[in-house]
Amino acid sequence: VQLQASGGGVAQPGDSLRLSCVVSGRTFNNYAMAWFRQASGKEREFVAATTWSGKSTNYKESVEGRFTISRDNAKNTVYLQMNSLKPEDTAVYFCAIDAVPYRIGLAPEGGNYDYWGQGTQVTVSS
Repeated sequence: VQLQASGGGVAQPGDSLRLSCVVSGRTFNNYAMAWFRQASGKEREFVAATTWSGKSTNYKESVEGRFTISRDNAKNTVYLQMNSLKPEDTAVYFCAIDAVPYRIGLAPEGGNYDYWGQGTQVTVSS
């Protein structure tokens, strides 16, 4: 199973970025997907998740209303649209795929995801 994340970069406060993560080696449609992030010197934290169907999503409180997770099952891709970026959003962002197919509900704990992308750096600075 491989996850390839892209779309990070340098942005100014208030700007937008869209992250993408392409999954191969697993039946993408059957698994929930999530984004996590890790800022320098801090622990990894949950950002957003979407169920295998895409019908339900969950967000870290501080990004709710600014970030949107979505998936395109035809392209085996999950996205994270990030709007109104803030300096505190600066981190390496990782996509992850659930270890359990057809999970009921969403799991924000990193231990529920068994494969991870390589990370993409997002830097928000004026």
